[in-house]
Amino acid sequence: MTESPAHPLPPPGERRRLRKAASLTRAQLAERIGVDRAAVRAWETGRAAPAGPRGEAYARLLAGLAQPGTGRAGPATAPSAWAPAPGGRGDAQRPAAVGGGATGPAGVPSLTPAQAFDALHAFCTPALVRQTYLLTGRRGLARESVERAFHLAWQRWPEVARDRDPAGWVRAAAYEYALSPWHRFRPRHRHPEPQPADPAHRALLDALLRLPPSYRRTLVLYDGVGLDLPETAAETEASTPAAANRLIHAREAVAARLPELADPAVLHRRLVELASAERTHAVRPQPVRTRAERRSVLWTRAAVAATCAIGGATTLTLRTAPTHYEAPLAPARAVHGVPPPAAMGPLSHEELSLREKLRHEDGGGPQRLLPLPG
Repeated sequence: MTESPAHPLPPPGERRRLRKAASLTRAQLAERIGVDRAAVRAWETGRAAPAGPRGEAYARLLAGLAQPGTGRAGPATAPSAWAPAPGGRGDAQRPAAVGGGATGPAGVPSLTPAQAFDALHAFCTPALVRQTYLLTGRRGLARESVERAFHLAWQRWPEVARDRDPAGWVRAAAYEYALSPWHRFRPRHRHPEPQPADPAHRALLDALLRLPPSYRRTLVLYDGVGLDLPETAAETEASTPAAANRLIHAREAVAARLPELADPAVLHRRLVELASAERTHAVRPQPVRTRAERRSVLWTRAAVAATCAIGGATTLTLRTAPTHYEAPLAPARAVHGVPPPAAMGPLSHEELSLREKLRHEDGGGPQRLLPLPG
């Protein structure tokens, strides 16, 4: 009989959740255990089972992540300077009830909507601003995109709070706003922003900005954030083969300009360094919630005003509209080329003589000629 391990492994879905709750990417977890990222992906999807000393190390690490207060204790489990893993408030951390004194499944007091939103904002905003900067190359637009994404998240908070991946929901909204083509028509976007001071960072950012937006987003999600290919395809609304082709072409384009980044591991490290070098400051969660509520009130008032205007115009139209059909009168037109009629005047002496002569003539005219019988 085999000896059971000291730390039994949780199910594959729970392994993935524990890693994300601790803000660890697959690459970071693989580095701690001494395996590659593909092995961690196989363990989390259930395609392979860890065994041997590395499997025991993996089980001990997951057991430590499952203990309260240890998810972010050490440097290996601290929030990454590049990207928090989706699910900073994971499925098990989602509040089961809202209100004073309510507790979740594990006996932990649940958070109010405002507290939960503030926790998600504080956890995701720094990394999201850095990611969005790599997508746009503009610091102001990066902060604006993340703020607008959280505005939308607060307006739809019941939907976001129940989502399987709230951080991914906000990230997708921020990316969509940042990559909108309408920003090019804004006056302040007609002038370039200062480039990074490091020449290597400038070269990498320039190579990223030369990629098509869909390729750039796929590269950032896969090689930067650390999502796997199906997750990247789902977030970019593409099929898995299409996402793979985008990733391959994006890597080739970057490697063509910067040959030293042909290795995906080196590219990931350089992306982390470039994102961490930018000191971006985001708005605190309280003003974000206040602005989101104010925006909702303004949009509601605008919708009510538009509805009242349409109703008033409809009522006025019904009151003033004709009740029966009236044929339109054709406009008068001048006719050219027709001589005017002559006015009747007094008859001359010759006309009077002719009239008298005609009156005395036989009205039937001359007699008709008939053939004689032969």
